[in-house]
Amino acid sequence: MAMQAFTSVTGPATPLMMANVDTDVIIPIQRLVGTGREGLGPHAFERLRYLPDGSDNPDFVANREPYRGSPIMLAAENFGCGSSREGAVWALMGMGVRCVIAPSFGDIFFANCFQNGLLPVRLPIEEIRRIAEETEAGPGNARTTVDLARQVVITPTGREIPFGVDTRKKDAMLNGLDDIAMTLKRADAIAAWKAQDRATRAWAWESVA
Repeated sequence: MAMQAFTSVTGPATPLMMANVDTDVIIPIQRLVGTGREGLGPHAFERLRYLPDGSDNPDFVANREPYRGSPIMLAAENFGCGSSREGAVWALMGMGVRCVIAPSFGDIFFANCFQNGLLPVRLPIEEIRRIAEETEAGPGNARTTVDLARQVVITPTGREIPFGVDTRKKDAMLNGLDDIAMTLKRADAIAAWKAQDRATRAWAWESVA
């Protein structure tokens, strides 16, 4: 499946202001067995999102308007910690999230985000809390924009907060390219190197079909 490109997203920033949200909270391990990638969205945060009878939990912020289906989520420290579970990223995207803003992330989750088109943005917790306050204090349609090309978060009151991102990862996200696709862009150069190396070091290729 081709990675969806990321340029910018706009929406109410869902204030899930919890620290140490691990990947098992995002998607329980049992949901990764027999559930395809496209079917994980309804199970994202299910322990928090649903009541025992399966109905929506009104206390879970992402179930409330205007946050339902928002592409931006705010979180506290160490979001996506725990086991290495790419399904956590798939589940978030399945519920409509394209960007998570947090002070820090689990390392493997952070890397998985860039491989799947979900942008992880690191900002100081004070800025994240202020975005949440601006959103909740504003009208029901208060919006935040995350612009990857400009590397800024535009808050509901119009403040622009710059964020850092690795240049290679940024280019890949803007063009919808994961690591495999980035490698395939250099297929001609790889083929040329192989041909040259085969000619100069034939002994190294004798067992290669």
